Amino acid sequence: MKMGEDPDFRFSLANERTFLAWIRTALAFLATAIGLDILAGHTLATVPSYVDWLSPLLAIIALFCAIWAFLRWYQNEKAMRLAGNFHYSKSLLLLTSVVVVVSGVLGGIALI
Repeated sequence: MKMGEDPDFRFSLANERTFLAWIRTALAFLATAIGLDILAGHTLATVPSYVDWLSPLLAIIALFCAIWAFLRWYQNEKAMRLAGNFHYSKSLLLLTSVVVVVSGVLGGIALI
């Protein structure tokens, strides 16, 4: 990205580390989705019905995390280069809410 002035390298590297943390989160969701799908396909026992919708849901969450990682990195890098303001998002609240809801649903299913 070549716009504005080069920011202090520490801030740019911190922004990159945040991007990589989001990508790791996306990869964790994706690995779990793939693992559930493979496990459901190879098990001889009956597979719980929630596995049919859980794997695609986790893959979609992974997709959105990866897209959001890039968008946040780009926004922050642009703001640093143009000496603009950072825009704080509600993405952490959204991601936490999704994880809590999915965990609650699966926990409720497991208790039944």
